[in-house]
Amino acid sequence: MTENRLPLQGIRVVEFTHMVMGPTCGMILADLGAEVIKVEPLAGDSTRRLLGSGSGFFPMFNRNKKSLAVDAKDPRGREIVLKLIAGADVFSENFKAGTMAALGLGTDALQRLNPRLVHVSHKGFLPGPYEQRTALDEVVQMMGGLAYMTGPEGRPLRAGTSVNDIMGGMFGAIGALAALLQRQHTGRGQTVQSALFENNVFLMAQHMMQFAVTGRPAAPMPSRISAWAVYDVFTVKDGAQIFLAAVSDTQWAAMCRAFGFADLLSDVRLAGNNDRVRERDWLLPALRERFAPFDAAELAARFEANGLPYAPITQPQELFDDPHLAATGGLAPLHVPADASAAGRAFDTRAPLLPLTMDGQRLAVRDGPPALGEDTRSVLRELGYAQADIVALAQAGVVCGPDESTAA
Repeated sequence: MTENRLPLQGIRVVEFTHMVMGPTCGMILADLGAEVIKVEPLAGDSTRRLLGSGSGFFPMFNRNKKSLAVDAKDPRGREIVLKLIAGADVFSENFKAGTMAALGLGTDALQRLNPRLVHVSHKGFLPGPYEQRTALDEVVQMMGGLAYMTGPEGRPLRAGTSVNDIMGGMFGAIGALAALLQRQHTGRGQTVQSALFENNVFLMAQHMMQFAVTGRPAAPMPSRISAWAVYDVFTVKDGAQIFLAAVSDTQWAAMCRAFGFADLLSDVRLAGNNDRVRERDWLLPALRERFAPFDAAELAARFEANGLPYAPITQPQELFDDPHLAATGGLAPLHVPADASAAGRAFDTRAPLLPLTMDGQRLAVRDGPPALGEDTRSVLRELGYAQADIVALAQAGVVCGPDESTAA
């Protein structure tokens, strides 16, 4: 990147977000170099204190951001927020419809305040009959076909990550970038909306098109008719599991030669990929029997040597020790303050970077997730508040920072 300047350097983002969708949008913009100021209530974003599967939300999706802790319901606090937005480029929020308007931060009010502002709204549904429904990632996975496609017949199952929240935030960021580019031509901002349900429908588009092409409903993934005959998880020596695939005629021939399966390679019933798919009922059991005596590491080595697709079955925590991520710098050091997770203590870890390079470089983690109100004082000073005013606001309970013994 030219002279180490990040692409969005000089862009200011103000975000009222929690959970995953909105924070993901802000994290992407922050990683790209924008100054992202996270406006939190005095008690902090409730995501900071989530347990269980939510305990990784705040530390993962709030890096490279600043924290301003302010009571936006207090007129003095609202004035601070409006001053901040007046000089911002992007305003991002993911609260229930009407929440921002009740705070005096609705779309129309913000456009009057700052006509150049790009307003990114992350919701459950785009405007329409469903827009007042309360949505969660799991809700839209169930109603949008993803849970049906993921689980076995009769057992809808949510995907193993917050896929719609994360992708919804990504599309919010894409929309924000497009609106910023268009602003260069029009001089005006605009409202960008991203939604969980429509994101999930986009994920289901290939299965919708499959039905359009074949006239048959797509079967759930565990019982689908695969496009390839060899494309499955195999249980091998000592009960280990490994994913093995051969998705072309060339790969099929390479696999057969690598393992001495001359009889399968010469079998006319298996000549082409579609032929092998039609014979899958007997072919897969036969392959399972042939691969069963092999050690998983040996299978991996032989597939690797022959350019064939394979994968170990990896648990998320094992990725901390992945040799490729270690060699390429795909995990960056991350300091998490005590109030940024349910751990109740500060700790150091590593976090995945955005999955892209720019001019051959990964986008770095410059700062870990902020402590609550960590940047309250500096933001207020930049807005023109004198030290005495900051002290008064802190003593009145309008703002707070990590150490109120010395004011705000």
